[in-house]
Amino acid sequence: MEAAASLIRERGVADTGLDDIGTATATSKSQMFHYFPGGKSDLLHAVAVHEAQQVIEDQQPYLGDLTSWRKWQAWRGRVIDKYEAQRDRCPLTALTSQLGKATPVTREIVSGLYDRWHKYLAAGVQAAKDSGDIDPATDVDATATSILAAVQGGVLMLQATDRINYLETALDQALEAIRPVQRADDKRTARRS
Repeated sequence: MEAAASLIRERGVADTGLDDIGTATATSKSQMFHYFPGGKSDLLHAVAVHEAQQVIEDQQPYLGDLTSWRKWQAWRGRVIDKYEAQRDRCPLTALTSQLGKATPVTREIVSGLYDRWHKYLAAGVQAAKDSGDIDPATDVDATATSILAAVQGGVLMLQATDRINYLETALDQALEAIRPVQRADDKRTARRS
């Protein structure tokens, strides 16, 4: 699975055949058809599931615990570090630019990934809202969507230009919506100090 995913990230879906995967994994076609009876379409489905899970796992444990500004910043650091290291060989790229277009089934997997990712982000925004750290009028869904779009857009620009600053800037700007507001009593205390 990992070898197939790596080849697809490197070459694309159209330029990765079962023979290529067999060579990379020292696996015979009969072995591949044993596990993937539908051939390449079954394999693409399995790779899409694997890559979608990898995108979420790469952000853990931070993504699952966005309950304070400090934890949001830790998640942000994890995202930047992961995508800077992966560059154009990241699971997100394989899913969105390669596998997402392959079949309606893989498109559903990509949509499911975004839905799960959005759910984690929305839970974090809701936690900030519930704690009183951000404006109570904050639209949780829209804020989570803008954060997710910042990551996706920043990653796309990183891959096109090989510059991480697009991802850093987009994510920082999106996260401004959940930066804790300084309350009036906190400001008075800070002035007295």
